[in-house]
Amino acid sequence: MLKYGLSLICFVFLVSCSSEDKGIYNEGVKLQKVSFASLINWNKDKIDDGFDKALRDVCLVIDKKNGVFLGEGVIKIPSKEYKKHCRNILKITKNSELKKYIYKNFEPYKVIYNNSDEGKFTSYYEAEVRVSYNKDEKYKYPIYGKPNDLIEINLQELDNSLPNKRLVGRVENGKIVKYYTRKEIEENSIRAPVILWGDSLVDIHIMQIQGAAIGELPNGEKIRIGYADNNGHKFRGIGSILLEKKALESGKYSMDNIRDWLRENEEEAKESMQLNDRFIFHKIVEADGPIGAMGLPLVAGRSIAIDKDIIPLGVMIWLETKTPSGENLNKLVMAQDIGGAIKGAIRGDYFWGHGEEAFINAGKMNSKGKYYLLLPKNIEVKIYE
Repeated sequence: MLKYGLSLICFVFLVSCSSEDKGIYNEGVKLQKVSFASLINWNKDKIDDGFDKALRDVCLVIDKKNGVFLGEGVIKIPSKEYKKHCRNILKITKNSELKKYIYKNFEPYKVIYNNSDEGKFTSYYEAEVRVSYNKDEKYKYPIYGKPNDLIEINLQELDNSLPNKRLVGRVENGKIVKYYTRKEIEENSIRAPVILWGDSLVDIHIMQIQGAAIGELPNGEKIRIGYADNNGHKFRGIGSILLEKKALESGKYSMDNIRDWLRENEEEAKESMQLNDRFIFHKIVEADGPIGAMGLPLVAGRSIAIDKDIIPLGVMIWLETKTPSGENLNKLVMAQDIGGAIKGAIRGDYFWGHGEEAFINAGKMNSKGKYYLLLPKNIEVKIYE
């Protein structure tokens, strides 16, 4: 029999504020209803085909989902209202009419945490790796699929009073133990299929950080590699590892400089990368973009990763932050993905797309900002203990 030391969490179920209660609170989280006039450059965001696609894809998923609420976290939005609006949105054929519909039927709620509306926004991109279906002297680094012996347990499925916590392990001598760390996986054979072979351990590591990649085969053909699972260990960023080691000069810790250093220092790079115990398993997918946590292709410039323990996946978000060059980044995005390092009420990871420019932007973005959830009008907001 397994015993787990658990810290139980109080959950809030979102649904409108009375005249006395102007926000929704839980563990320091508050939603404050504001007007569209409060959103910086709202009128300048011309909804393009990218946002249209992201929203429609999400609506198709939401329309088929069961359950009272949208999402699993602290903020729970009644799915009935979202489904109603999604069905109407799917009938709209013009982007200009789509924005009018959002303006008429939704309201922005500013996310506040511990009396602050400011949080941290980073970004990610779809990596590119050179791969082969066959191992040879060049393509010698395995890209693993989900292991056959990996066991996953969702505590809530065992007991509804427990938190929505995922435990990952394997069976050893009749007991469930933690799954192998990155170092153990890379230095020992594991019970996992090898879906591809790569020519660079550094590029594979970067692909794992990003979660997905475009793979280029020796004949020039492109395939898309998606996220399949992870080993359940805590993520540790390569930037923080090299910073602790003082491997680079101060001010040189952008992702492009880190990548160059890793490529130029092969042995030390391998040792440093293995200090990140988190390991990502992959699968080959057919999609228009990398697949996010909702099982949908991410859309460059219109998809964002959030902490699903707080913000529900599938919600529309108005984002206000800065690009790495300091330009305003104010636009509608869809909460379609999650990330191991994306934790907190005001925390987002903006998806740039793929290619070298996206890589540079993703590696340099570390901006302060805020966001607003766009929720259906006239929903009731209550707090449940």
